[in-house]
Amino acid sequence: MQLNRSVLIVEDEEVIRTSLAEYLTSEGYETMQASTVAKALELARDRDFNVAICDVQLPDGDGIELLRRLQNIKPSIFVLIITAYATVENTISAFKAGAFDYLVKPVIFDDLSHKLNRLFEYQKIFYENQILRRELARSPGIEEIVGSSKALQKLQSTIRKIAATNSNVLLFGESGTGKELFARSIHANGPKKEQRFLAVNCGMRPIELLESQLFGSAASSLQYPQAEQTGVFKNADGGTVYLDEISQLPLGTQGKLLRAIEYGEILPLGSAEPVKVDVRLIASTTQDLAEMVKKGEFEEDLFYRLDGMKIHIPALRERVDDIPELVEYFITKHSHKMGKRVTGATSETIRTLMSAEWKGNVRQLDNAIERAVMMCDDTLICLNDLPPELHQNEPPLPDVDDLRLALRHYERMHITRVLKDSTDKREAAKRLKLGLSSLYRKIEELDIELE
Repeated sequence: MQLNRSVLIVEDEEVIRTSLAEYLTSEGYETMQASTVAKALELARDRDFNVAICDVQLPDGDGIELLRRLQNIKPSIFVLIITAYATVENTISAFKAGAFDYLVKPVIFDDLSHKLNRLFEYQKIFYENQILRRELARSPGIEEIVGSSKALQKLQSTIRKIAATNSNVLLFGESGTGKELFARSIHANGPKKEQRFLAVNCGMRPIELLESQLFGSAASSLQYPQAEQTGVFKNADGGTVYLDEISQLPLGTQGKLLRAIEYGEILPLGSAEPVKVDVRLIASTTQDLAEMVKKGEFEEDLFYRLDGMKIHIPALRERVDDIPELVEYFITKHSHKMGKRVTGATSETIRTLMSAEWKGNVRQLDNAIERAVMMCDDTLICLNDLPPELHQNEPPLPDVDDLRLALRHYERMHITRVLKDSTDKREAAKRLKLGLSSLYRKIEELDIELE
């Protein structure tokens, strides 16, 4: 595993600081310098350092305290402390604060080089063990988040930040975008990851059964013959509850859910005693909850409780660049399940898949690839293996090597589709993230016929 060899040098004596930087640069390290605690923290927030070399005595603070603050910003950073006097007290304080090692002034470059080499070797093993633990901990049946588009990278960055908290979260996006997958990712990267993740579809009926499933019930409390039930909130105590399509939750049930969020307690059906629970709530919806609040169809207080941590899950058309990776992933998944030796798809097939509308988003793509793997008699999926509606309604991109021609064809086809699906050109321009004048220019350049 190749690590980024980046080092932050924090030293107020300019001669020492610059000589360290010059030596480490000549040894192949990337270095940045700071003479104060404030500057070091500013650089650490903006850059990703593997190692920090910190003097104990700094003009605006203490190096040991800086060590702690650096590790709060990036827990995986390794720190070497520079001290003028290697006393037992200084050494113990540094190690207690989390220092990897220490250097004594004047710094001997051979000693520094030896300690850095040892540190990076340790860091390499540390990261490899982390990766191995994640692989071993990955639950069977939980799919990966696949893709590397800018839209997905931005989403994953947001998820990492929110996951680290205990906050309740609202995921919104079109049907089939994989909201539960992202909910599981939030749980798996959060403080409750060792506890249970339980999911409930809020569209199930009747209400009594739904509330019994959520909050539990005492024996014989329902009009349906049923034994005493603990309920999802109690079963997930200490963990995460995921409510799929929370917009379908009846108003009365919404009030009970609000109490569970605000006071951390639920009242099982047929019971007079509330039960304390500690769960993180992740909800999802395809509906505009703010509009539902205006119509009196959704509890206003519950909406504000959820709306603070709202994450938009992009539609597949907003992350088209992820389609080749998703196709590869689904081919591997379904060919393994079916015992077939399908290894990929033809370039013509990939171009067709990238130009499709995907109103059902990733779920529709998954189903299409499952069908294609089933129909495929070769090692590569071809056009005829796809569902007919994918390759009969619109022509695929031209089979040419010239990237400019292929992009022009795709651009023409994409703009034509958006124009057809929009009420007017102003709406189409907004959806395309273009100015209205730019859209007219594109229509003329690409010779797009308007209805």
